Amino acid sequence: MHRVEDLPGEEAPVGLTLALGRLRALGAVGLRVALPAPGHPLGLCGPPEFNARALEAEEAVLATGAGLGLVPEIYEAGPEGGTGPDVHVEVVWRCLPVREAPPADVPSLGEAERELAEALRDATEVLSKLDVAGAGPVAQAALEAYRARAEAGRQVLAPGYPPRAVRVLELAQRVGALIDIAHQAGGEHGGAVSSSEIAARAEALRPVERTARRAQVAAYNSAVEERERRRG
Repeated sequence: MHRVEDLPGEEAPVGLTLALGRLRALGAVGLRVALPAPGHPLGLCGPPEFNARALEAEEAVLATGAGLGLVPEIYEAGPEGGTGPDVHVEVVWRCLPVREAPPADVPSLGEAERELAEALRDATEVLSKLDVAGAGPVAQAALEAYRARAEAGRQVLAPGYPPRAVRVLELAQRVGALIDIAHQAGGEHGGAVSSSEIAARAEALRPVERTARRAQVAAYNSAVEERERRRG
């Protein structure tokens, strides 16, 4: 269940459909995603209150043209230890003012594609050096699951996005999967992996992960960027 709170002109929380219509009436011409992380305000443009909430959630949506942004807060309710239908999940999107300014550190699709090609090579080298590229059953299962999803021909973006955006997002997700596999493989070794080795792995993978997140934001936001270029 999703609802939007603090939307201008609405005294009570509203559903997503009504909220999107209201944002359109307030001047929104598109939506941008932000995927910030500590020390990296990716896709954000201020003010500080909005940035702080978005950094805590590590994701946000900016309504271009309306000067508003949405930050999700996820709540779970149900019996302790419950799963599946026993657990009720609700997402509350807090609406706050944002600056109408270029979002931070978002590359063009061309830049993202070039950076990703380098990041994929770097990630492969790092995994090989750390000897975790195919280590352990958890890593193998994660790799097989990723391959199965890729082979299923799933649609990663809605119709109307540039073909390059699809390529960039698919490659970014591939790089992200490799990073996840590296971290999972490190956990499989338990006490055999020292704290210094874990820190070295995290340090080596951090710039690769950053590049993958930048590319995802570039791909998701490309439709809005293209529309604004045409209008300009």
